[in-house]
Amino acid sequence: MTQDDDAPSPVRKQHEQMLKLVSKGFFNELTKYGVNHAEVLTVAGHLLDNVLQGTQQTGPDPELYNRLFTVKDVRDEWSATKQLSLQQVSLVPFDLRWTSNLMDWLKVPAARDSFYPQFPEKEAELRKYVTSAGRDYFCILHEGEPSGIIGAENIDAHSARLEMRKLVGNPSTRGKGIGKRATFLFLFHTFLIRKFYKVFLHSLDINIRNLNLNSRFGFALEGVFFEEALIQGRRQDVVRMSLTNPVWTGLFS
Repeated sequence: MTQDDDAPSPVRKQHEQMLKLVSKGFFNELTKYGVNHAEVLTVAGHLLDNVLQGTQQTGPDPELYNRLFTVKDVRDEWSATKQLSLQQVSLVPFDLRWTSNLMDWLKVPAARDSFYPQFPEKEAELRKYVTSAGRDYFCILHEGEPSGIIGAENIDAHSARLEMRKLVGNPSTRGKGIGKRATFLFLFHTFLIRKFYKVFLHSLDINIRNLNLNSRFGFALEGVFFEEALIQGRRQDVVRMSLTNPVWTGLFS
């Protein structure tokens, strides 16, 4: 056996990278809630106890969203009215009259600082940003009311790929699954209407919930840019995940 035979495969390396990333996200979550370093070791011991006891997973089924959404559930009125809908959530092309809503949503530090790079802070620059060439944004409507924004940046028609960005900004509509439905509609538009091949995203929100949510839609980890972004004077890692048309249509059609 050669040295190359002993080397881990690219798939194994990616899996190990994901485990390392999830561990870091879990550690960050613990410390955010006041768990000190000594107590983290105690938590690690409890995790090991659960493994040894064969504790079964009690959280949501990993295939939950695959069962909830299929392409047949989408009300496709794009050719007639430029609207896609799924369970009280709709996507329509972004209209500049919603810029003030977007400004209000981005005033919340947690929302503003979650993007890399960040959206412009001045309204005139923001209006120009979301309507400029190379970008294609939609307003997320929940029961007809604006709840957020989702769209494409770095659109490369030649390679049929684009970057996805999303914000559910209306605080009264959070926790209702609006972001999940909006993401599904955006992927429906990208893969089935535009016929693009690949969607990728960058995330500063490195935690287990966010990584797990993206993976349920078929996104896979492509890499981690360590200490890539400077947010409020602190270096943060940036995660890149991607999804291809064949993977998504295989899961949800």
